[in-house]
Amino acid sequence: MGIYQDFGLKQIINASGKMTALGASAVHPEVAKALSDASMDYVDIHELMLAAGKIIATVTGAEDGCPTSGAAGGIAISVAAVIAGTHLTRIEKLPFSDGLKNEIVIQKGHAIHFGASITQMISLGGGKVVEVGQANHVEKKHIMEAINEQTAAIFYVKSHHAVQKGMQSLETMISIAKEYQIPIIVDAAAEEDLRKYIAMGADLVIYSGGKAIEGPTSGFICGRASLIEACRAQYKGIGRAMKVGKEAIVGLLTALRRYGFKEDLSQEQRRRMLWLIEQIKDINGIEGSIVQDEAGRDIYRAQLKIDSKVLGMSAHELIRRLEEGNPAIYTRNHYANIGIINIDPRPLLPGQEQLIVKRIKEIVEETYEHSI
Repeated sequence: MGIYQDFGLKQIINASGKMTALGASAVHPEVAKALSDASMDYVDIHELMLAAGKIIATVTGAEDGCPTSGAAGGIAISVAAVIAGTHLTRIEKLPFSDGLKNEIVIQKGHAIHFGASITQMISLGGGKVVEVGQANHVEKKHIMEAINEQTAAIFYVKSHHAVQKGMQSLETMISIAKEYQIPIIVDAAAEEDLRKYIAMGADLVIYSGGKAIEGPTSGFICGRASLIEACRAQYKGIGRAMKVGKEAIVGLLTALRRYGFKEDLSQEQRRRMLWLIEQIKDINGIEGSIVQDEAGRDIYRAQLKIDSKVLGMSAHELIRRLEEGNPAIYTRNHYANIGIINIDPRPLLPGQEQLIVKRIKEIVEETYEHSI
C-alpha cells in the first residue's frame, strides 16, 4: 500500500513516460528529504530565487536562471518577460499587451497541444501568436516575412509532440533571431541536455523540473541575465498566479545537483523492453519491436502493433482494459488510432514489466475465452 492508496486511489503502473497526467517523476529519496526539510522551515523567497538562479546558471552554462511552477508557467513568464521587461506598469497590465511589441513567431508545426495548448500559454504571457508556414512545411522565408516592428520574440519547440519533418531547424531559427536582433525562446521541457541550447545561442530556454531532471513539480528558465531579471519581475504580475513554493525550489535544486551524476540506464531499459517483447512474441495479433524516441533522445520503448482482426480487440480496447485493472497500467498511446501502443521503461519500478506481460496475457486469454 502506498500513500495514494491511503486516500482511496488505485495503484498505478506508469508505462507511459514522465507525463504530467501521471505525476511526472517519482523523486529520489534525497530529493524527497530536501522537499520535506524545506517545508518545515522559513526562507526569504526573493533571496532563494536569486540563489536558485545562480545554481541553475552553473548547471546550464547560462548567465542566470529563474525557477517556475513548471514548463508551462515558464512559457507564459518568458513571453511576458520579452514583452514587458522589468517595467512594472506593463507587467501589471499583462496579459493585455495592446500597444506593446507583443508578436511571438512560431512555426505552425510547433503550435502543439501538450496537455494544454502551447499557444494559450503564450497568450497568457501577453503574446500575440503568429503561426507561420504550414503544419508540415515551413521555409526560412516564412519566418523572415513574419518579423516586423511588433515582433517580440521567436518561439521554438523541441518536443516529440512537435512535427519533426518539414520544420526549420533551431540553428536556422537562432540565426534569424540574431540577424533581426530579437530574442529566441526555446521550449525544451522534457529534454535531457541542459546545456545544449544555451550553447547554441538561445536567449531563454525552458525546462520542466519533473521530467528528465526527476525533481518535483517545478520548472525553470535559463538564459541571458537581463531577460532572466525580467522573468523574475513577472512574479509581480501574471507570475503570481503560477508562483513556485520554497519546497519545490529546494527540491528542484537538489535534483539539479544530482543530475550530472545520474547513471545512464538507457541500455538497461532497452534490455528490459527486449525481454518484454520476447515474452509476448507468441501472442497472435501483437507484433513487438523496439523504437527510439521520436525527438531523438536516448530512450528506447517497446512498441506493440495491434492487429484487431487477429487479436479480437482494438488497441483502444486493450488500453481500456489495462487501465481498468488494479494496479492500473497506463501505456503511451499517441498512436493508438493506428493500432500502436508504446511502453516506456523509464518510469517503471523494478519488476513492473513482468506485471505488464502478465496482465496482457490475462486480457488476451479472457478475450479468447469469451469468443469461444
